[in-house]
Amino acid sequence: MMERFSNPVLLKELKLRFRSFKSFSGLMFYLAVLCIFVTGFLLIYTQFSGTAFFRPSDSFTMFAVLSVIQMGLVMFITPGLTAGAISTEREKQTLNILLTTTQSSTQIIVGKLLSSVAFLVLMLLAGLPLYSLVFLFGGVAPSQLITIFLFYLVTLIAIGSIGIMFSTITKRTIVSMIATYGAMIFLGGITAFLFFVGMSMEQMFMYSGTPQPNATPFSPISYFWASINPGALMITILYPEMATSLETVVGISIPVWVSYLIFYVLLTVFCLLIAIRKLRANMKTNR
Repeated sequence: MMERFSNPVLLKELKLRFRSFKSFSGLMFYLAVLCIFVTGFLLIYTQFSGTAFFRPSDSFTMFAVLSVIQMGLVMFITPGLTAGAISTEREKQTLNILLTTTQSSTQIIVGKLLSSVAFLVLMLLAGLPLYSLVFLFGGVAPSQLITIFLFYLVTLIAIGSIGIMFSTITKRTIVSMIATYGAMIFLGGITAFLFFVGMSMEQMFMYSGTPQPNATPFSPISYFWASINPGALMITILYPEMATSLETVVGISIPVWVSYLIFYVLLTVFCLLIAIRKLRANMKTNR
């Protein structure tokens, strides 16, 4: 029974990744960035301001900024771990050998993805001691921390799926990496830009004398761009009043986190299906 569900690709990738010096140097860089931020924040709010008292509101501010920074690091690191998963095998001319084994396309793709996700989860868990400093000063509920880490997991799985897809459909790792980082720029930056453009159009529509300002044709589009933006998700989770304001402005009562979850789950499934279908198709084409 256990042999049916075993994944040799996953086991091999885990051994290679966790024995690599590059992986642990990346983990060290990740923790160093978080430590520098936390140390600097504490020094600014205690020593440099002339007071040794750290208020709960300051603690929550540190937690909020740290959460946004960690989301940014997740979006920056994940493509580097997944964008070369298949294309590297192709460049090393080991992909054909891998495809001649008894492993199915699903096992290969899922194994590659889960090995990267496992390392990213290790990074998130390694940063927990820094988050624990927040609870020393108060101002943050454990439920907020759990919610944020769950959405970290959803986001990194979705980004990893995008990287795996591009790694499968492209022949070069550099092309796959550029495409994956381009997708991250779109999800993190361009969606925010389009949201603000949509909100500006809504204000123009309202000032033009339209009798129903809360039902502008730009409202659903603006809400969609905000609902798939990781930064907007973090803000609405940390500041629920911001989510209420957004829902009031666009006239849509669906919480941002619900739309975010649905979109990224569907995106993950879509990317994995494409990767699974194209894996052996590319092999036949290369022949």
